[in-house]
Amino acid sequence: MHDIRMIRDNPAAFDAALSRRGMDAISSDILALDAARRASIQAAEEAQAQANKAAKEVGAAKARGDEDEFARLRALVGDKKAEIAELNDTAKAQDGQLTELLLTLPNLPYDDVPDGADEDDNVEIKRAGNPRNFDFDPVEHFEIAGVSDGMDFETAAKLSGSRFVMLKGAVARVHRALAQFMLDTHVDKNDLLETNTPVMVLEDMMVGTGQLPKFGEDSYQTTNGWWLIPTAEVPLTNTVNGVTLEEADLPRRHVAHTLCFRSEAGSAGRDTSGMLRQHQFEKVEMVTICHPDHSDAEHLRMTACAEGILEALDLPYRTVVLCTGDMGAGARRTHDIEVWLPGQNTYREISSVSTCGAYQARRMNARFKPAGGGKPEFVHTLNGSGLAVGRTLIAVLENGQQADGSVSLPKALHPYLRGKTAISADGQLI
Repeated sequence: MHDIRMIRDNPAAFDAALSRRGMDAISSDILALDAARRASIQAAEEAQAQANKAAKEVGAAKARGDEDEFARLRALVGDKKAEIAELNDTAKAQDGQLTELLLTLPNLPYDDVPDGADEDDNVEIKRAGNPRNFDFDPVEHFEIAGVSDGMDFETAAKLSGSRFVMLKGAVARVHRALAQFMLDTHVDKNDLLETNTPVMVLEDMMVGTGQLPKFGEDSYQTTNGWWLIPTAEVPLTNTVNGVTLEEADLPRRHVAHTLCFRSEAGSAGRDTSGMLRQHQFEKVEMVTICHPDHSDAEHLRMTACAEGILEALDLPYRTVVLCTGDMGAGARRTHDIEVWLPGQNTYREISSVSTCGAYQARRMNARFKPAGGGKPEFVHTLNGSGLAVGRTLIAVLENGQQADGSVSLPKALHPYLRGKTAISADGQLI
């Protein structure tokens, strides 16, 4: 959410920043609603002052026996009370309209974010690892002989419909090992606090991180009002919802492994084969809550944490800065990390690491007390995948596939598989 004072002071700059996201100027609409709200508040205050003055004069009129003045003043006090109530109701309604409007607007991109319309305008900033040279034509993950029986899309579709998968045997075990390896790395090496969160949250929590009110169709809501989380960003970030921290408590760095749920609205026909785009998936999510002066450094740190997982798994990747047209609504800057998938002969996103500035904190009213004194300030929040477990599984399988249909597994996973190093062509861990 945006600071209305900033919009009042810099309407042209606000519109210019939103225009980089392809939006029309809107500051005049915001300021008109804000002016009307402030006028209603001022009128209510003036009416209250008049009512207070009249109330003081009622007793004096009664004491001197001036019944006409007494009656006039009593009637005036009654009229003013009704007027005040009406003005307060109007101001409350206008405040609600203003808040609703501000809640639907995306964050303002940082100046260093490249302008652009879509993913074609993203800017690569790093490339690591060399795609393997195969002496055969590599296939997609679900086509690998040693994998196909362990990825049961048919049974999952019978149980739940499309965009679900049932993992079995060696494939399920490698998937579990990946999640454990990611958690251990982030906790032991990257000093993140492991956190086990609920996967259902209240509606206010979805508003706090920006999924609502505008993007409700992307998530699932239960019949009694809970929302299934699209990522652990929602519960982790909202741990400071309504909280005022001490500066010494910052930064807070969390990591959580959870189920995630997304409706994939608008993705019809995209990635329908395999398990690249699912309604239910698992992710290891990182969230940082920090001092505003440190958020840029934290963004680089979190990006490096995610990249480190891919490096440990010996998976080629590249990192890009998303352009203004491809960036999520809540972000001010996003680094996408894309892993090489030989079965598709391209890089595909496996992590998005975003810095949100005070956008989410303002929605959540999450602040900190400066160590040197002064008024509480809004914290800055960041989130990033560290990594998407299913997509990492895909990358491990495709990059490790062999001509006979077996899969060679990364050394980093061997301790998590009791020394097993591969999936055989008949689907066994060996």
